[in-house]
Amino acid sequence: VSRLLKKNPVLNSAWVGDKIFRYEEVNIALAVGLEEGLYVPVIRDADKKTLSQIVIESKELINKVKTNKLKPSEQEGSTFTISNVGMYGITTFTPIINMPNSAILGVGATVDRVVPVDGEIKIRPIMNLSLTSDHRVVDGTTAAKFLKELKNLLENPYKMFI
Repeated sequence: VSRLLKKNPVLNSAWVGDKIFRYEEVNIALAVGLEEGLYVPVIRDADKKTLSQIVIESKELINKVKTNKLKPSEQEGSTFTISNVGMYGITTFTPIINMPNSAILGVGATVDRVVPVDGEIKIRPIMNLSLTSDHRVVDGTTAAKFLKELKNLLENPYKMFI
């Protein structure tokens, strides 16, 4: 997502006053739900980090949320949010934008589904993604193209390393 945001900067923007503000940095918030509420720790400069660094940092931040050690400053400055409800078995949902972001990506559970592949019936793991966007900043065509690029990367992960 962070690399795609650099290629699609309108999704890494915000509506401020009466105009669009484009962020220079890519700071991804991760929606983390606990019984007592929702937290959004932020991975700063995610576009400059390797996938391994992002995985390590996200685990550290989520652990801080779970152990009540997350600082308020670690929840500030996001430019885009990802919300994953797959662990609850939810396959599709419409996430609510974490303001002042202009978009949020919703990730559902991966489930095996029957799909046609080259004229044959196959079982494949399918994951639904949904993108909620502020239409003052991001139009539907731009959002759809972003999702198409993300789908392509997820289905062909080697492209992330090229």
